[in-house]
Amino acid sequence: MKKYLWLLAALLLPTLSFGADKLDTGDTAWMMVSTAFVLLMTPAGLALFYGGMTRAKNALNTYAMVTGAFIVAIIVWILAGYSLAFGENANATLQKFIGGLSNVMLNGIKWDDLSGTYPTYVFVAFQATFAAITVAIASGSVIERMKFSTWMVIVILWGLIVYAPIAHMIWGGGMLMSDGALDFAGGTVVHMNGGLAGLVLALLVGKRKGYPKVALKPFSIILTALGAALLWFGWYGFNAGSAFGANAIAGLALMTTTVATAAAGVTWMLLEWLIYKKPTLLGIASGIVAGLVAITPAAGFVSVGGSIIVGIVGSIIAFFGVVKLKKIFGYDDSLDAFGVHFLAGLWGALATGLLAVPNKDLLWDGPLKASIEKGLAPDYIGQFMVQLKSVVIVGAWTLIGTAIVYFVASLLTGGARVDEESEEIGLDEAVHGEKGINL
Repeated sequence: MKKYLWLLAALLLPTLSFGADKLDTGDTAWMMVSTAFVLLMTPAGLALFYGGMTRAKNALNTYAMVTGAFIVAIIVWILAGYSLAFGENANATLQKFIGGLSNVMLNGIKWDDLSGTYPTYVFVAFQATFAAITVAIASGSVIERMKFSTWMVIVILWGLIVYAPIAHMIWGGGMLMSDGALDFAGGTVVHMNGGLAGLVLALLVGKRKGYPKVALKPFSIILTALGAALLWFGWYGFNAGSAFGANAIAGLALMTTTVATAAAGVTWMLLEWLIYKKPTLLGIASGIVAGLVAITPAAGFVSVGGSIIVGIVGSIIAFFGVVKLKKIFGYDDSLDAFGVHFLAGLWGALATGLLAVPNKDLLWDGPLKASIEKGLAPDYIGQFMVQLKSVVIVGAWTLIGTAIVYFVASLLTGGARVDEESEEIGLDEAVHGEKGINL
């Protein structure tokens, strides 16, 4: 009998986990699928969402701006971005702001190394999709008038100078992570960052010819709606994948993402119905994306009820940012990257500090978790102040860093703006020698 028990134990041994660094096939499978989901969000979801909102003569260029940014950003991430975001910096002071160069070209990472319960290579690939979509978001602010060559240089420099340090400060062991800033899946790192970068670039490159007097009608709202649907699908990898395992927190993030997004879409639709008497498909699609953005930093921290609040308020803020704020200040944010991504992301980041569930098992280290562990009343004020500090620092870094990147890229490419003739005939033919659609 003992012989058979030992045989059974030997057979079961490979499936047992004795520590955090034991490979879990379920977690590995989920993280690989999540990476594929997030990848789908950019060259399919975001590209269609943006491409449908541009004029027909620039639709292909818009798609190329998004896809080009995505593929270049991934290479930049592998070469040095990952190391700067998650690598160790020997200098303790610099470590607060940026990682080191020990993992350049993924040096020092073996194929069988683990990040918790799944391979480190999977973690690197998962984070690569985040870095790539962040800069792609910014393209929505400058399409129809920026040189493709300038944009490619911006993608390279921005990933190293802006994105990597911010990812390090919040996720890679930097100062904001040490403070306990909560950003479950990228409200500050991705959406605030990309949306504000877009606005900075839009202001620097200037308005499109004829804006705002000439009607710049979308090429295909149907494609934009399809892009929003693909974004929603991929966002489950974005948010639920940020639980870093097939676990209960991933389930919570999936549910809050679903509810907040639906609530935001309904909110935008009702706002248009009440104000303009006509609910538009473009508005519904915009509301969906605003909801996805708003819940991203909070997905694994708030209750279902909290996610409804996050979605509704996020949609209202993004709506008035797109409809009113742009008119008041007169900036030409072509596809409203600032209004939807920055403003909704900002709200989500701050709301996380106010609406997080008072459960220490769901929270990262910070004032809120510390107060709960000590048996005190939840320190929401302290957590909100940490959240406020994080959005201010991220905003300042993005603003200054993006401006520097723009001027360097412009200098290297002989100016960032396309010539008037190219802008007139459309960038599809002028830049790429092909059309997005042949009628």
